[in-house]
Amino acid sequence: MGQNSVRGEGASGGAGTRDGSPEEDSGGRGGSEGAGSRTDGSGSRTEEKPGKGGRGRPPRRRKRRVLRWSATILSVLILGTAGAGYLYYQHLNNNLETDDLNLGDHRAPEPTPNSAGQTPLNILLIGSDARDSKENQKLGGAKDTFGGPPLADVQMLLHLSADRSNMSVISMPRDTLLTIPKCTDPDDGKVYEETGPRSMTNESLGRGGPGCTVATWEKLTNIHIDHFMTVDFSGVVSMADAIGGVPVCVDKNIHSRTSQGKGSGLKLEKGTTNIKGEQALQWLRTRYGFEGGTDIARAKAQHMYMNSLVRTLRENTGLTSPNRLRKLAENATSALKVDPGLGSVMKLYGLGNELKKVSPERTTMTTMPFEYSGSRVVPKPGDAEQLFRLVRDDIALDGKDKRKPPKEKLSDDPAAPDGEIALQVQNGTRTATEPAVSGRASAVAQLLAGKGFVKAAPDTATSLTEGKTVIRYPSVDLEGDAQRVAKSLGLPLSSVKKSTDVSGITLVVGADWRDGAKPEKAEKQDDSTPDSADALNGSDKRACMKVDPNFTW
Repeated sequence: MGQNSVRGEGASGGAGTRDGSPEEDSGGRGGSEGAGSRTDGSGSRTEEKPGKGGRGRPPRRRKRRVLRWSATILSVLILGTAGAGYLYYQHLNNNLETDDLNLGDHRAPEPTPNSAGQTPLNILLIGSDARDSKENQKLGGAKDTFGGPPLADVQMLLHLSADRSNMSVISMPRDTLLTIPKCTDPDDGKVYEETGPRSMTNESLGRGGPGCTVATWEKLTNIHIDHFMTVDFSGVVSMADAIGGVPVCVDKNIHSRTSQGKGSGLKLEKGTTNIKGEQALQWLRTRYGFEGGTDIARAKAQHMYMNSLVRTLRENTGLTSPNRLRKLAENATSALKVDPGLGSVMKLYGLGNELKKVSPERTTMTTMPFEYSGSRVVPKPGDAEQLFRLVRDDIALDGKDKRKPPKEKLSDDPAAPDGEIALQVQNGTRTATEPAVSGRASAVAQLLAGKGFVKAAPDTATSLTEGKTVIRYPSVDLEGDAQRVAKSLGLPLSSVKKSTDVSGITLVVGADWRDGAKPEKAEKQDDSTPDSADALNGSDKRACMKVDPNFTW
């Protein structure tokens, strides 16, 4: 782990539930089912003994920070406009903390550049419920969990298109059940082995740090993640104050407080209210009182706030004060934890400039399509993979892309004889909802050998997620050979892609070829965003949260 400065008053350690005033109930404390606190049918909490996966660990040396999307956007956009002298610039750099980007053993492949040589940018925004300082403890409540292991209770993937014309965001519910990959803690070298398929995604943060949450997303989605960002409770409050308020809307009076004292404490009148400071934090954490009292409704409220914040930043002329900008820059860099690729003010400045290229009209907020599995959720078959594919293929979720099908061009480099073409075959048949087909790499390697590609060798140790069968090659001198393999299998030339992630020709058998002698013939591709993703456009000023009648006044 790299770190420019050490802040805070405690280190992450043991765990407990996060219920009770003044914080919002965490609704799923723990990782695998059967561990941590549970939700009964009525929504109340019951305590269980801590399970495995990092809870109950000795206090960690490393502080875990809390991400809220609002503070992140403020940070990158404001830093893009704040000027500072050299000494102050160094001071801001020293405020930033850094952590390793990916703690897993496998990386999702980097996206193929577009015709102009541009590539998209994927940033994972991770929110922890850690109480790692007195200020965060006061804001978060749950005194018995001070310094406990963090949970990634907010997870949003921000996708900035290659041409910087549009931006998409996918929120993943924190109680999504999935497989967390093997992760290694960069601080002490502790190895966390891969979990079963019914572990809660928010447990990933406690398995070595944010790099394990990045690895978990890449394993599930096969989307290459370039950066991550986190920010704490106090950062949300201070920067929300500095901006001067963000308008939000509720369709009834709301008070988020149960008879047992649970809830965020948010109290608003019907209609639109400018919220800032601690009230903004309450909005972002409210579950009790919004719609059905679910994490899904909370994510929707966060999307509304995020969109409103971006519009406010673009429209607000009161942010021209040098003192206000300096305060925002100070708060932002003190609150943020980032990967080394964003570990300086200049790098954040560059990111801010990139984000500012996208208008609210071309920003789309979504939630990962899901279905319930008991009191938890799992990715919805078909729809979740559809949403992930759109992001992988850099297709705008607002449906406004003017995309032309790529022209297929034969390589100028002639192919070697089939028997001399060496290639590796990998199994990429795993999807968000289905396990990999056992022995698929070996079966396809045998099929290729029967076609004369006697140097085809299966990679039986690798299991990937690949929606469509793809052939990757590392250098121009192998392009003709890769195209020859594609032709022998009846694959389009568009399935042949240059990639620095491979050392030789690599055929990844995708989910479109789970059985049979050749991949299924591709039908006309549906590039629309699934209705189940609950898309919200960034320019929608009419959005208003529905209030549960039991929480009105």
